[in-house]
Amino acid sequence: MKVSPFIIPLLCVSPSLASPVGEQTVLGLAQSRLSSGDAYHAVNDWLDDAKKAILQGKQNLEKWYHDGKEYIKQNGLLYELVSHPSFDEHQLRVTEPALCDTTVQQYSGYLDIADDKHLFFWFFESRNSPSTDPLVLWLNGGPGCSSSTGLLFELGPCSITDGGKNTTFNKHSWTSTANVIFLDQPVNVGFSYAEDGTTVNNSPLAGKDVYAFLELFLSRFPEYAEQAFHISGESYAGTYLPNIANAIWDANKRLSLVPTPHLKKINLQSILIGNGLTDPYVQMGSVADYACDGPYPVYDDPLGPECAALRTKIPTCQRMIKSCYNYQSRLTCVPALLYCNSQLFGPLMQTGRNPYDVRRKCDRAKDGDLCYEQMNWIDVYMNDDKVKVALGVDPYRTFQSCNMEVNQAFALQGDGAHNSAELLSELVDGGVRLLIYAGNADMVCNYMGNERWLEVLDSSFKSEFAAATPMPWIIASADATGAPSRPAGQVRSAGGGGFTAGNVTFVTVFEAGHMVPHDQPEAALDMFSRWLYNAPLSLHSG
Repeated sequence: MKVSPFIIPLLCVSPSLASPVGEQTVLGLAQSRLSSGDAYHAVNDWLDDAKKAILQGKQNLEKWYHDGKEYIKQNGLLYELVSHPSFDEHQLRVTEPALCDTTVQQYSGYLDIADDKHLFFWFFESRNSPSTDPLVLWLNGGPGCSSSTGLLFELGPCSITDGGKNTTFNKHSWTSTANVIFLDQPVNVGFSYAEDGTTVNNSPLAGKDVYAFLELFLSRFPEYAEQAFHISGESYAGTYLPNIANAIWDANKRLSLVPTPHLKKINLQSILIGNGLTDPYVQMGSVADYACDGPYPVYDDPLGPECAALRTKIPTCQRMIKSCYNYQSRLTCVPALLYCNSQLFGPLMQTGRNPYDVRRKCDRAKDGDLCYEQMNWIDVYMNDDKVKVALGVDPYRTFQSCNMEVNQAFALQGDGAHNSAELLSELVDGGVRLLIYAGNADMVCNYMGNERWLEVLDSSFKSEFAAATPMPWIIASADATGAPSRPAGQVRSAGGGGFTAGNVTFVTVFEAGHMVPHDQPEAALDMFSRWLYNAPLSLHSG
């Protein structure tokens, strides 16, 4: 039986592996081009010249200095050029778009790594107080999916609308209380690209590239260097972020021992992971419990044959993942991914449920392979030539929300079978706060497994977290009215004595799927803001 094509973006499960063994899935992302003649008139005059220069193979490369800054004009696109004495093979190309939310300052462009790797970013200043609000990095997952999904569909300052022709103001954007960077990584994701076939296929290497980006970003924008810095993301970012945080932590330790004038000690304060994949041994062990006994059961009968069959697969899956943990080799990690994703998630995908929100069916004829119609709209918007030029992207580049070649490259390294949680212990004990949150309707990175791996995280807060009782979380706007309110979720926390957001905190978000800021935007902003300013989510948590 041939499986219908589907992919799981931003997410825990490698889509090419989440079908029964011996069967394969294919990527069916429809690409569309939007030609609108009534927007961004400021770029119309030189858009055609830029495209002609590219098509004719002309680089039109010019460099000059003005007011102490270096500029470059390449393929008709103008950038400020930022270099760094400690990263001689890296440079930052920066432009200033006026899209999405024109009430705030924006920057976009590329981190160029040597001549072959180019990471795209889009930055928005805070709507509140850019000079004092924290700096936050946001990453979507996949691996292989663009952070433009978070920007345009979840927590960014605007939301995609009108089939991808327009955006609308998002009043619950996380830029309400923070300066936020959206980064497409690794290379070949979103607008990021590589020359000469260069690829990145593992999270440790991706973490080093992100660290280099941050150093150059803070070199260009030193006003953010002293502010609190937080890294956040969802899904496979649960694997990315511990590696990035570890790269920052190690670099900061080296700078403490041997100060380097040109390098900045990044003020890493916390890590926020939403519905992530971090400790697959524990999380894979929760799949049957969620599918059969969770708040939105995938199968009607928890004692029926489907649940019984699912439970029989878990011991083998966990045994194979344990071998990956022990030997750290492709020979153990790749088979573990193949088996667990196909045998546990393959049957669940056949149910027709939306894997990111099991309360819904996934109508692929209507919603597309991503189960959300708006995902296709993002591709339409980002492939508008005028949007590309405004962002400093060559018009000939084609945007894809998710790149399955990147996804498969990571899978063939067994990257997603490693225990990224073990990278967090030293950081947490060193004062970096950790927030894990999860919507309770998500099937692919369910909240049960996320809470369980946090329970066994080896840190000085382990026993306190294990003893902590989940407490109701009432969002501030509802709490302020004094009227009885339904909890937005539950909070379980260790550290801080109940007077802060905690050092290790888990939040279950009610009535939300994989993409919490999309499903519960007001609650997500409340959680995010309280966490950044270390205010307790529950007066009784801790």
